[in-house]
Amino acid sequence: MPPIIEFKDFSYKYRTQTKPTLKNINLSINQGEKVLIIGASGSGKSTIAKCINSLIPSSFPGKIEGSLSVCGLNPEKEGIFSMSKHVGTVLQDTDGQFIGLTVAEDIAFALENDNVPVEEMHHRVHEAAKIVNAEALLNSVPGALSGGQKQRVSLAGILVDDVDIFLFDEPLANLDPAAGKKIISLIDELNKNQRKTVIIIEHRLEDVLYKNVDRIIVMENGEIAADTTPDKLLCTNLLPQKGIREPLYISALKYAGCELQPQDKPEHVDTINIEPHKEKLLSWFKKIEKPAPAEEKPVALELKNVSFKYDADAPLTVKDVSFAIHKGEMVSIVGTNGAGKSTIASLICGFNVQNSGQILLDEKDITKLSIKERGEKIGFVLQNQNQMISKSIIFDEVAMGLAVRKVPKAEIAEHVNNALKICGMYPYRNWPISAVSFGQKKRVTIASILVMNPEIIILDEPTAGQDYAHYTEIMEFLKKLNRELGITIIMITHDMHLMLEYTDRAIVISDGQVLADGKSSHILTDEAITEAASLKKTSLYNLAVKCGIENPSELVDSFIAYERKHREEAALA
Repeated sequence: MPPIIEFKDFSYKYRTQTKPTLKNINLSINQGEKVLIIGASGSGKSTIAKCINSLIPSSFPGKIEGSLSVCGLNPEKEGIFSMSKHVGTVLQDTDGQFIGLTVAEDIAFALENDNVPVEEMHHRVHEAAKIVNAEALLNSVPGALSGGQKQRVSLAGILVDDVDIFLFDEPLANLDPAAGKKIISLIDELNKNQRKTVIIIEHRLEDVLYKNVDRIIVMENGEIAADTTPDKLLCTNLLPQKGIREPLYISALKYAGCELQPQDKPEHVDTINIEPHKEKLLSWFKKIEKPAPAEEKPVALELKNVSFKYDADAPLTVKDVSFAIHKGEMVSIVGTNGAGKSTIASLICGFNVQNSGQILLDEKDITKLSIKERGEKIGFVLQNQNQMISKSIIFDEVAMGLAVRKVPKAEIAEHVNNALKICGMYPYRNWPISAVSFGQKKRVTIASILVMNPEIIILDEPTAGQDYAHYTEIMEFLKKLNRELGITIIMITHDMHLMLEYTDRAIVISDGQVLADGKSSHILTDEAITEAASLKKTSLYNLAVKCGIENPSELVDSFIAYERKHREEAALA
């Protein structure tokens, strides 16, 4: 049986570029395989996807060399409409994929184009919604859904057309850990039960490996750097060399000097054979020096018994929330989609006003301060960057806050260029925002806040859609701001790695209430808290349990101390 997808000596150069983005690609994917494509930003991952679903060259003209066959067809000749009958794509930015005014209308869109009879259309829409557990959402407005719900609706929209290939572009980018696990499980079920061919493009390797994948394709500079099984790949040092974050339990074992072998089955922490490496790991973690607790500083921001609801007749979204953030702290606010995290941030910034309770900034009640007045002290980077962007050119977008405040043009240019350099967007300063990627837009919005030099920065999912290199670059910069300038950083995040690596303290929100407030390593090794808040226990917890460590958080603390020390040494070098 021939491969369902086959690239032969395939190269592609965008019309606007001087060098090929894909170079000499030879890749075969068989019917029913589940393949993960990973690589740093700009490595060619998304370009391969666009070739498969015919967005290249239909929407992105350029020069193609070699051949590509998908379901026995040539996407270049077939075009987007024809290929959409065979390849269903779930975009990273699901908001850009919705067409209908309701979920049911959106799922039915492809069927309406095919003039499917109304009775059959209703049946197929309900069947597709049932498969992805979205039946209760059929009358909802797509834009009002949570990130996980949007992913499921997008998936139903391609299921209804009974395609052969599912193509997912960063399916986990905006999802909380629990929703991410559900989506990965759902993809796995479709792959196994319906024998659908699945291609996943994703930065969050460890989260995708929650379920088996057949192969991992590593891209670098438009070429295939590796095409192998997860067990074989995780035993090499290729991932960090290519700017890709390894699963944390793999990193810990390698830091301890363990030499993993494919027969150890390292793809999953639950199934890895730890016995040959146990002694080395235990010896390593006991030797690591833990830093002394930081001295507690004055309170910068405090919420006292804050409650809020969007409508008079609606239930409370935020319920009697109290916590204090100290000057110079880096704190994570975590919890499932819809828990109330972003609503709390909106109350702090003044986008909404609490029904009861107080919000204090430097011990002064800010309830009566306007959004602009609060903005002089508090910067907020929204989760959905499209809601922040109002200019067409990147430089103008970052400069807008200063321009509104009538800062001199020469000073604006200096501040804007510095912020863009920090966020890795200076080379694109004169580009249209529409021409850059999802992750690059995120960096533009961060730059637009950094340029204002606030005392407190609240970031809603600051690293969503970023590869490991840009994740590290942004987080190290925020850490530098925090360390050298004393800026207080609050991060609303679904990234448990970020929570562990960069914030010693986490506030867990569940159903609008504070469920826990404590050390990040303790929270992510507490089964009761992670279960109740739809978080995901760190894989270091599972590794500690497998090694018989009585207090798993001790291994987590050792790992964090080791990583931070080596990052600081690398920065000084």
